[in-house]
Amino acid sequence: MTIYNFSAGPAILPKPVLEKAQAELLNYQGSEMSVMEMSHRSSLFDKIIKDAEKLLREIMGIPENYKVLFLQGGASLQFSMIPLNLAVGKKALYVNTGAWAKKAINAAKTVEGVEVEVIASSEDKNFSYIPTITKDQIDQKAAYLHITTNETIGGISYQTIPDAGDVPIVADMSSNILANDYKVEDFGLIYAGAQKNIGPSGLTVVIIREDLLNTEPIFSPMLDFAVQATNDSLYNTPPTYGIYIAKLVFEWIQSLGGVEAVLQQDQEKAGLLYETIDASNLFESPVAKEDRSITNIPFVTGDEALDKKFNQEALAQGFQNLKGHRSVGGMRASLYNAFPKEGVEALVAFMKKFEDENGEK
Repeated sequence: MTIYNFSAGPAILPKPVLEKAQAELLNYQGSEMSVMEMSHRSSLFDKIIKDAEKLLREIMGIPENYKVLFLQGGASLQFSMIPLNLAVGKKALYVNTGAWAKKAINAAKTVEGVEVEVIASSEDKNFSYIPTITKDQIDQKAAYLHITTNETIGGISYQTIPDAGDVPIVADMSSNILANDYKVEDFGLIYAGAQKNIGPSGLTVVIIREDLLNTEPIFSPMLDFAVQATNDSLYNTPPTYGIYIAKLVFEWIQSLGGVEAVLQQDQEKAGLLYETIDASNLFESPVAKEDRSITNIPFVTGDEALDKKFNQEALAQGFQNLKGHRSVGGMRASLYNAFPKEGVEALVAFMKKFEDENGEK
């Protein structure tokens, strides 16, 4: 039985990446060492981390005046680290679009000296859409405007980035980094947990415009962007193996034709599933069409018992991790860059069969 992994994260990795990592596991480039056991100060690892940054800059078009940091703690640590570095003594603006935006907002509120203002929210309709944000809503003296470009749980995504004027936009891009056509220069800071489209959990990528690096030291050097940038992400021992896998993923994306080519494939995969949902008399999407994510696609039958039956039968057929997040229920297909199109085709066929057997006669 073929297994298709729809996990929202940690998520599927490209098979060629795993195969290369397997081949190099015990003996990386003739060193007789695994990347997992070599010094982060060695010349071999120095090349790995520099190549990883170079590749990411190329495939994302990162301008020279941005620093690329490979950090730890997940996106969740950035919820506190960003206001701590950028907004003490200032106001920080947030858009509330779902579970992860809410966590970022709540974490920022605990940072002493930061005034948090939520300027827009879609909570009134159960986070099923992206609220409209206009420039006149944005206090131009604010430290930043924070958005979550893709809500992994709710399945909504920004199709265009709002105009914030002179206020830097900070974006949690964890679940759609390398799967969108945003321009880096439209943001002041981008951050992403790696475990969805970049690599294994334990690595966090931060892309920060140099003028946003703090000039006053933070109480903890580990939480200080300027310290991390000055030390080229090597202030302490970084997640070396995660960075190595990320480098292989960046190489894989480049081999496919870059982010533009991957995005086209992702749009085709998502399009196939959305077409099936929209044509169905049993399944429906809870998300506004204009704000639908192409990486995380929730769908429901409207009947909890039927949703449960679908999830049980899907699991028995090899469709792993299709069950929706515990906070919303239903089903959710996460179609990250490495997820194969044939997996979507198999799911669509299963959905049609399930509807034939369980839909209204």
